Amino acid sequence: MRIGIIGAGVAGLTTAKVLKQAGHDVVVFDRAPDVGGVWGVTRRYPGVSTQSPKTQYSLSDFPMPKDYPEWPSGPQVQAYLASYADHFGLPPHLRLSTAVTRARPVEGGWSLEVRDADGTRDTVGVDRLVVANGVFCEPAVPDYPGLEEFTEAGGRLVAATDFHDAEEARDRHVLVVGYGKSACDVAVAIGGTAASTDVIARQLLWKVPRRIGGLLNFKMLLLTRMGEALFRYLRPTGLERFLHGPGNGLRRRMLNSVGAVSVRQYRLKKLGLVPEGRMEDIVKGAIGLGTEGFFEGVAAGSITVHRDRTITRLLTVSGRPHARLDDGTLLPADTVVCATGFRQEVPFLDEEIQQQLLDERGNFMLYRQILPLDAPGLYFNGYNSSFFSPLNAELAAVWIAADLAGLVPLPDPRTRRQRVVDQIAFMDGATDGHHCRNTKIIPFSLHNADEVLDDLGLNIGRRVRAGHWINPVDPAAYRRVTPALIERLGQPSNDPDPQLPAAEPLLPSN
Repeated sequence: MRIGIIGAGVAGLTTAKVLKQAGHDVVVFDRAPDVGGVWGVTRRYPGVSTQSPKTQYSLSDFPMPKDYPEWPSGPQVQAYLASYADHFGLPPHLRLSTAVTRARPVEGGWSLEVRDADGTRDTVGVDRLVVANGVFCEPAVPDYPGLEEFTEAGGRLVAATDFHDAEEARDRHVLVVGYGKSACDVAVAIGGTAASTDVIARQLLWKVPRRIGGLLNFKMLLLTRMGEALFRYLRPTGLERFLHGPGNGLRRRMLNSVGAVSVRQYRLKKLGLVPEGRMEDIVKGAIGLGTEGFFEGVAAGSITVHRDRTITRLLTVSGRPHARLDDGTLLPADTVVCATGFRQEVPFLDEEIQQQLLDERGNFMLYRQILPLDAPGLYFNGYNSSFFSPLNAELAAVWIAADLAGLVPLPDPRTRRQRVVDQIAFMDGATDGHHCRNTKIIPFSLHNADEVLDDLGLNIGRRVRAGHWINPVDPAAYRRVTPALIERLGQPSNDPDPQLPAAEPLLPSN
């Protein structure tokens, strides 16, 4: 079939690669001029780097270059994804600088209305459509009162993804709104150029050091199956039932000990930046890797954090742009950078289709985070943001390829709907509603991977999974999954990276 894919980030590229190997004709649209999504030149902010180490952020059959640092920078990740596209022959299938303005179902498929960078419009027909525009596609910028007055005085309000160069902050008073990783990254990046750097944090979040105690890589604790098991899942396994039953005290001590180390290592008490609650509450906000140099900047005075504060108004004082906080504080604010999250939107889909996709609260009703309940011929990928986003996207692409071939044993529609409803209700409680409209699966990344692959009878071997309980999950362990599906589909199997280590045999097919 001819498959249209909206988005050339991680999810779009791996979907294109898997479906191309499965024998489909793919065409990928992206409004950006390059591949990479949030890592592209038009999206990345100064100081951006991966949150997961390079091994865990790699795709299964294409490791990151050995000379990359443990936490690659934004430009390095973009270069890696461009190399991935080249390696698997995707450039002829890419239509970059081309936005999909409307996608509507027609008899036998979908009609896509597209517009390229010079305004030229075109209509493209496809048999099936995969939405891979990403859950970080549209920045959510607050609508502050006084913006017009503020901008007339020379002030600038900008989303972090539209703030590309630290030099833009030179000799300017900058407010960074937010306390997630992107906010802290930007604050560190501009600390040496801005006249002042103030971070406006509505809520402090727990930060995990890259190296806990200065020695132990955090992946040894949190990027393992044991690390995931420290958080209660909807359908717990045997050991998980123990950890959240008789072993609950041990589980809490294991998790909260990381918080105690973070408090000491970052000297949070002295800085007045100890978050409320406990480290085990980290899943109810956002799990953030500590930005190197951030707390050192706070201690040195180059970064000032206003905790538990929000901006109530932008205004001018003596003709200069300022911001007023909710405690009445006035701060000079030549530039306000908003690292305040994203909206999960699909504006190219007609309103009727969007209503079919969403529940009454706006959550995406996607079975396995992939398949809409009431929109035939439509799939989603990348709506499973996780600790292992590239791997989870790759496995979702395999699931899509299998479903296109009729190889996924789907439950009846009523059962599928109930499972999605149950999943959303569970995530509401587990994350205090912070699941990005049912598009974030953190911290249950591996549960999602197991469920997707168990549907296909293509999960990796039990021995390898057992090793991942104490060792960080290595996506290379999943490199045989796609070839196994391709073989099942009767397509020629190719494995362009024989230097990767062989994985344990896959589980037998259902």
